[in-house]
Amino acid sequence: MFIERIAGWSIRHRGLAIGGWLALVLVSVLASGLLAGGSAGVADPGESGEVREVVRAQESYEPVLENVLVQPLGDGGGDFLDDPALVSATEDLVDEFARTPGMVTGLRTPLDPGAEELISDDGRSGLVTFFVAGPNDEMDAHIDGVIAAVEAVAERHQDVRVAQAGDVSLSRAVDDAVKDDFASAERTSLPLTLLILLVVFGALVAASIPLLLAATTVVATFSLLQVFEQWVAVNSAVTAMILLVGVAVSVDYSLFYLRREREERAAGRGVLESLHIASRTSGHVVIVSGVTVVLCLSGLLLTGLDVFRGLTLGTALVVVLAMTASVTVLPALLAALGHRVDKGRVPWLGRRRTSAEPSRGWQRLARSVVARPTLWGSGAVLVLLVMAIPAMNMRLQDAPVVSSLPRSAPTVDAAIRMQESFTGAPTPARIAVWGVDGGSADSPEVLAAVDALDQQIAESDGLLAGPVSTVRIDDVLMVRVPLAGSGTDDVSNEALELLREVVLPEVFDDVEDVDYAVAGRTAFAEDFKDQVTGRTALVVGFVLVLAFVLLLLVFRSLAVPLLSIVLNLLSMAAAYGVLTWVFQDGHLGSLLGFTAYGGVSSWLPLFMFVVLFGLSMDYHIFILSRIRERRLAGATAREAVVGGVSASAGVVTSAAVIMIAVFSVFITLSAIENKMMGVGMAVAILIDATLIRGVLLPAAMALLGERAWHLPGRRAEPADPPQAAAGAPAERVGAAPPGAPR
Repeated sequence: MFIERIAGWSIRHRGLAIGGWLALVLVSVLASGLLAGGSAGVADPGESGEVREVVRAQESYEPVLENVLVQPLGDGGGDFLDDPALVSATEDLVDEFARTPGMVTGLRTPLDPGAEELISDDGRSGLVTFFVAGPNDEMDAHIDGVIAAVEAVAERHQDVRVAQAGDVSLSRAVDDAVKDDFASAERTSLPLTLLILLVVFGALVAASIPLLLAATTVVATFSLLQVFEQWVAVNSAVTAMILLVGVAVSVDYSLFYLRREREERAAGRGVLESLHIASRTSGHVVIVSGVTVVLCLSGLLLTGLDVFRGLTLGTALVVVLAMTASVTVLPALLAALGHRVDKGRVPWLGRRRTSAEPSRGWQRLARSVVARPTLWGSGAVLVLLVMAIPAMNMRLQDAPVVSSLPRSAPTVDAAIRMQESFTGAPTPARIAVWGVDGGSADSPEVLAAVDALDQQIAESDGLLAGPVSTVRIDDVLMVRVPLAGSGTDDVSNEALELLREVVLPEVFDDVEDVDYAVAGRTAFAEDFKDQVTGRTALVVGFVLVLAFVLLLLVFRSLAVPLLSIVLNLLSMAAAYGVLTWVFQDGHLGSLLGFTAYGGVSSWLPLFMFVVLFGLSMDYHIFILSRIRERRLAGATAREAVVGGVSASAGVVTSAAVIMIAVFSVFITLSAIENKMMGVGMAVAILIDATLIRGVLLPAAMALLGERAWHLPGRRAEPADPPQAAAGAPAERVGAAPPGAPR
């Protein structure tokens, strides 16, 4: 038994095992400082990726397009050009930019001759547009200078709204929100987990061990990711996901081990014997569960999306490290502490929690379910199917920036107001035009084609808008065209399709030796969604086949893998239904602090499926292993179900509560995508730990009886005589008892 040998070595060499783990964490931290380099580039899907590669091949950076909205503070106001306050603020902004020569280029204001498109239709608002100038090594300084200039003008003209939104200002708003969210998740998740663990274990020392392993696991993961980022891009938005998944699985795996060790000590066994039994049983479950999670996560690689590569690397790394810690340093810590692990008992909780008794509540429920499995099972299935109904109308749509973050962010508020007055101005489509032979696209024929865009915009029934802006990036001409709609809704997608399929082929039809592609926020969201939906069937099929094979090998049963897959799919469908009902249909918005935009983030359902399918296997494998132990000990099929469910209830319920609490931290974060993930993951875990584990699993196992453990072409494993000792025998899951056929 390989896992037991590893744990046994750690127990015998506890100082070396603990020191080795701390050394690994320390080396990871040092490596992040010594070996970390630049970040790997990301290849976007579709035409968006084509534009990124073309621009990346140029020596110069793409100039940053920024916009400044100038409008009255109130609802009143007449014509922009007749309002002295608006004109004065605009002139002051131009003068402020002029104080730093070379900071901006392509400056256009509503005061310019023939700039009617920079004045809103109602005449109240004006738009100042410009590019932040290079060269490359001065770009950051120029961006900071632009932001400071706009803030200075706004301070001097407090009777006028002077607000900035554009490429870099919106990106910075998102980055700042991600950093704040990560810090908030970090501050909240660990103390919350400690509080729950105190209730679970009733002792401060025991509660601190999973948290200590989780903290060191997360530190090592993020340190190693800084090294791996040289080859695999890790999006900053996934850091909070990695943190919370790392905390959840680290605590889960520690709970499995600690609970079993406590049960064996409560049954009268010594510390070392209890640890060896825990390594054979719970240790094996941890390894199987961890491998399952990692392999399921690898399914995301089949999407071919770089953003999922970084997410897969980060989550897989944190799971592997958590799994390693739970079967090496955890046994060593428990061996070193011995009975002192129960020190620091919490009043009113300590004595009861340290006894590790089966749950009487879950035992009563399990007995009721196995007595009438058809009634209970059909009722649970009906509830899950009703919950899943809204998912039938799920619409995959990424949130526009103005819907992703709360309006309390000044840049988001500016973008919303800008969008209301100048459709598509904050996030226009980016059309890259380049020579097919590597030459410059800045030719008279290309410029004439770009000029023809104005006529096409006028004939687009409002789907395309102005102002059109152009800028050169070495040999590439970048043209920006605002699109109608919010940026990711049906109107914006219709405008994008018109631009790609009709307008651009028409204006560039007679221009030879050039190629073009459309990028931008709308284009990226649509290209990303198309690739995700196109690969979803492949990823789902991979995960299902993989899960079936793994469970078949572990339990040597045909019914158990099929049952687990069906139950997981039911749980997932119900969670999708709740997710759609809340976020797409707009329920509970005021309570959760979001504004619905009519869709669900395109990446979330597939991510949830892969991650939750792997995580839910923790529960199924743990519970089924307990049921199997009792069956092999001589219990009847139904008594084995009752005993296995009640014995595992404490661990699974505790682990589920911690996971739900940790994932609920996402709901408190600012971005709506994080709130979606928090609700979706927490609801899925809640369903899995209650309806699935408490009702459907025991009902199905009771109906199957001995057939649950039958594998065609293989003789059934004989049961041992019933044992009087407290606790089930200590065979590892998947292993035959002594004397059974192998």
